[in-house]
Amino acid sequence: MARSPAMIKLWQFIAVIWLGLLPGLTAAATPAPVVVIPLSGAIGPASADHVGRSLARAQREGAQLAVLQMDTPGGLDTSMRQIIKAILASPVPVASFVAPSGARAASAGTYILYASHIAAMAPGTNLGAATPVQIGMTGPPDKAGKPDSSAPANSNQDALSRKQVNDAAAYIRGLAQLRGRNVDWAERAVREAVSLSAGDALAMKVVDLTARDIPDLLQQLDNRSVPMASGARVLHTAGAAIITLSPDWRSRFLGVITDPSVAMILMLLGIYGLLFEFSNPGFVLPGVVGAICLLLGLYALQMLPVNYAGLALLLLGLGCMIAEAFLPSFGALGLGGIVAFVIGGVMLIDTEQPGLGVPLGLILALATTSGLFVFLVSGMALKARSRPQVGGEVALIGSRGEMLDDLDDEGWASIRGECWRVHSATPLKRGQPVRVTARQGLLLEVSPSDDNDKGAAS
Repeated sequence: MARSPAMIKLWQFIAVIWLGLLPGLTAAATPAPVVVIPLSGAIGPASADHVGRSLARAQREGAQLAVLQMDTPGGLDTSMRQIIKAILASPVPVASFVAPSGARAASAGTYILYASHIAAMAPGTNLGAATPVQIGMTGPPDKAGKPDSSAPANSNQDALSRKQVNDAAAYIRGLAQLRGRNVDWAERAVREAVSLSAGDALAMKVVDLTARDIPDLLQQLDNRSVPMASGARVLHTAGAAIITLSPDWRSRFLGVITDPSVAMILMLLGIYGLLFEFSNPGFVLPGVVGAICLLLGLYALQMLPVNYAGLALLLLGLGCMIAEAFLPSFGALGLGGIVAFVIGGVMLIDTEQPGLGVPLGLILALATTSGLFVFLVSGMALKARSRPQVGGEVALIGSRGEMLDDLDDEGWASIRGECWRVHSATPLKRGQPVRVTARQGLLLEVSPSDDNDKGAAS
């Protein structure tokens, strides 16, 4: 049966409309990717930088969800708050997932979990113990062994401790209220340092769900509505592509230099490099390397909770050990410098968070190495002072030489391989041995010499 021109045009119109809608339908059928951000180890400046930049990248790449996979013992309060600010400001929903089995979200990790839009844990994980560890107990313990906040303060430190605990408790209460999670347990985690397993956390509504791994988590989150500042957002995570944003070279480099031990070593290398350059001008390389190490060490320290009294003692100890090399005091300056260095190293980092202190063994090793180096230099300097002088005016007096021409009053002589203008009260002949008796500027006083005179011949 022949088709009419009108029917043909109608089918052509339908085909054009279908081809125009096909790309949109295909795109709609493919869910947006999910970004996974690993967060392991102590939380510090490098961790905060990595999480902040990863959340920004997740927004640029149009991700529908960012999963923060955590395994942390805690970390610095300032870095934790930077991460929480980035989560609260993120237009991409953030799911904090404590995984794999055996992981934990202690201390700062608990705050980050409460701040996230979705909180999840793998079986065999735990969270809690969110009391700021650097402030300790707020008062004498009661019969149950818990800090008694009603006990009177015995010092300003007790009052400061209570202020910090109250501030931390109010902070986590606000996060719990924002996300609709268990407020009372959140406060107990701060005030009593309690912890929970994954199953108990789910039963007490501290977390939203438990999952074995990332695929299981995404399967459970499919079609889940997440409240956001811009409105509710429905997730379509089943079958979504997973993009893992591991720390890049910048985050790894920042993580290395902000390690307190590395920062301390960089400072020592910088100071000794500059000292060597100032002692031997012209080498250039020690000065350049020392300046770079010192600047990197200072940059790392300004990002860490540094105790300035400890830093001052550290620098005082280095100064005393360096002074021992130039002003030998029979070990008094050196020993005092080693003691000040060790005490300053112990006090340097003002926190007791795991992984953020300087090991005592490293401090003792650095102090011992520096002390041995300083005492070695001092011993070499003392030996050099006891040796006879072989240069300068003192060594020149008494030296023997030979006349280069006849002399009636003044003439030229070869002394120690050098040509000198000489004067003698006695006429001298060319080739005659002479001995230096005095020096007046560039003019030497000489007298005839014989084989019985003592001195160094030229």
